[in-house]
Amino acid sequence: MDRYSCIENKNQREIVLLKGFPCVWGKCSFCDYIDDNSTLEDEMNKLNFEVLDNISGKYKVLEVINSGSCFELPKATLEKIRQIVIEKDIKKLFLESHWCYRNRIKEMRDYFGIPIVFKIGVESFDYDFRNIFLNKNAKFKTVEELKEHFDSPCMMVGIKGQTKEIIDRDMEIIQNDFEHATVNVFVNNTTELKRDEKLVKWFEEKYSFLDDNPKIEVLHNNTDFGVGD
Repeated sequence: MDRYSCIENKNQREIVLLKGFPCVWGKCSFCDYIDDNSTLEDEMNKLNFEVLDNISGKYKVLEVINSGSCFELPKATLEKIRQIVIEKDIKKLFLESHWCYRNRIKEMRDYFGIPIVFKIGVESFDYDFRNIFLNKNAKFKTVEELKEHFDSPCMMVGIKGQTKEIIDRDMEIIQNDFEHATVNVFVNNTTELKRDEKLVKWFEEKYSFLDDNPKIEVLHNNTDFGVGD
């Protein structure tokens, strides 16, 4: 499992994949990332500290991810990150959170005291596809409601049951309404959902231009950021 990497192309930054407590929701139909969660706090902190020791501050930008939300990282790990922010003169953080924690976003911004790009796994702006098919439990109704709390949506494309129309609308929204977004092309995993190869081929042909859009990062494989397995 690779847990430290540098993103060298768009939005250059260091990135770490840490261990956290179980996801507050943990019921998304497409997700098996939660297998990386733990309840053994001392072991989590030991691993997380070892990973965090790799951070050099070379870009003054750091992204911290875990298999859930940043609020599920152990307190000692969060304090270690805050120390690194100060010691390495980090100017900007990327963090991620589930919609359930939306009312605590300011708390985390205040804790670190530097600009944070808060990501959220939206997967789709189609309400039914997001909450019924994908069981995301992110029940915002409008883009404006989402933007009250979060800066950067993470989208999912290429799942059987998804449509071209849904993807077209999602791509239009992230291009027009956000300064940063991530698009994850679905890769088969241990869940029952399956990749739609025809839909993926269509997406990668129609939206190939997104690879040149500085605001949007397309992950054609889920390890394209250099972390995970």
